Amino acid sequence: MKSYISEAIGTFALIFCGCGAMTVNEITGGSISHVGVATTWGLIVMAMIYAFGEISGAHFNPAVTIGFAFAKKFSWGQVPAYILAQGIGAVFAAFILWFLFPESQFLGETTPAAGFPPYKAALLEFILTFFLMVVIINVSTGSKEIGTMAAIAVGGVILLEAMFAGPMTKASMNPIRSIAPALFTGNYQYLWLYIAAPILGAITAVSSCKLVKDSTCC
Repeated sequence: MKSYISEAIGTFALIFCGCGAMTVNEITGGSISHVGVATTWGLIVMAMIYAFGEISGAHFNPAVTIGFAFAKKFSWGQVPAYILAQGIGAVFAAFILWFLFPESQFLGETTPAAGFPPYKAALLEFILTFFLMVVIINVSTGSKEIGTMAAIAVGGVILLEAMFAGPMTKASMNPIRSIAPALFTGNYQYLWLYIAAPILGAITAVSSCKLVKDSTCC
């Protein structure tokens, strides 16, 4: 139960701070800036790994949870409960943002940039999550992201990817991070790609680890 509570709290913090930064940036006309938003995402992930890495593994992302299960480092039986806990935290955070900032039109939702085709956005999200999971699977202990190296590495790669890819896809890399704001904005048009691409990217990353590590790595 402690693991599930940790996942709920950590995912809440992730969405509240990350989507919160995007929301405040929206309603204040850019006071935080793109760099500030990307930095917020990286820092909150880093902080939550420090806080909950040894308890739940600090997944906070269904794609990561599925990736660990696919790597045989995490029980498939726990996957639904982990995803449910992540969903509860994410949706509650989105609700609080919706309550605090009713003037916001987006609440940090994820949509491709104007003129950027959905299939390209899906490919970009796939690649972003592939890189993220490659880092996670190589710095984690079993199914847990623990310690200074994991926190800095994972937070750093999220900051990096949000910095350069955020303007094109919002750099979600996390199905529940995209689903939660959509429940309050009602914009489900591109949700399919933000669910499918990260999960496929994480699974592919796990498969690729066998190419650079011994065959028992995952």
